[in-house]
Amino acid sequence: MACRITELVLDCADPQRLAGFWCEVLGYVELDREGPNIEIGPPGRGFGGPQPTLILSHSTDPRRGKLPLHLDVNPTDRDQDAELRRLLAAGARTADVGQRGGESWHVLADPEGNEPCLQ
Repeated sequence: MACRITELVLDCADPQRLAGFWCEVLGYVELDREGPNIEIGPPGRGFGGPQPTLILSHSTDPRRGKLPLHLDVNPTDRDQDAELRRLLAAGARTADVGQRGGESWHVLADPEGNEPCLQ
């Protein structure tokens, strides 16, 4: 038996803001709130479902450079260009991490500067 990822925990300054952003991006809903920390996940599934939940964990520690892990997202019901427009409208912004221009993906930044890629 192998393990599977059940939760991803992201330290952040403003869990409420990031929960709203990532709920919009992923179609997730708020599942739980413990103090300032918020867990979001697929509606009707929650923790233990086939997709991992995301915990936005409040932290006042300053971020030290680029995170060693980033999320890749893929549109499920529209093409990449339409999804890019949707994510930018939701509060993402484009990010430059040294792309050369021929990539098939877009590097974005969430409201706290985390850098997901839109595949």
